[in-house]
Amino acid sequence: MTTGHEITLVVNGTAHRVRVPGRRLLSDCLRHDLGLTGTHVGCEHGVCGCCTVLLDGRPVRSCLMLAATADGHEITTVEGLAGPDGMSPVQRAFAECHALQCGFCTPGFLCTVTALLEDNPAPTDEEVLEGISGNLCRCTGYQNIAKAVHRAAELRAEES
Repeated sequence: MTTGHEITLVVNGTAHRVRVPGRRLLSDCLRHDLGLTGTHVGCEHGVCGCCTVLLDGRPVRSCLMLAATADGHEITTVEGLAGPDGMSPVQRAFAECHALQCGFCTPGFLCTVTALLEDNPAPTDEEVLEGISGNLCRCTGYQNIAKAVHRAAELRAEES
């Protein structure tokens, strides 16, 4: 008897067929079954935002989502943010503005900010703070992260 659920996850543009137990979290599936360790797991309660990935372009906490519920959906992890020409504008802005220290929270911030700027290409200071409020960082004071969001908006505008 075969246990688990056979699902197809389209991760960073590539379809993956995987068999998972019914209680397997998306974060664990990405990290352990697919080897995509860029998705970090912090609190395991959906509070810190480290595990944030994009599901059909929307940010979700992968530590709160069962892998089976992502069957057939498009998932973008931090590994999938870069394009053929290198880092995405958000990634470049985070590096340029020194918006990371230890880097543990960075993948979640990068996915969150990517979605934020997709919805709001030129956010105000208040909108930036609201947009990143669901992600926690223990190393920075958030100032450089907020600067990076504005810089990423500039870089995206320049590319358009």
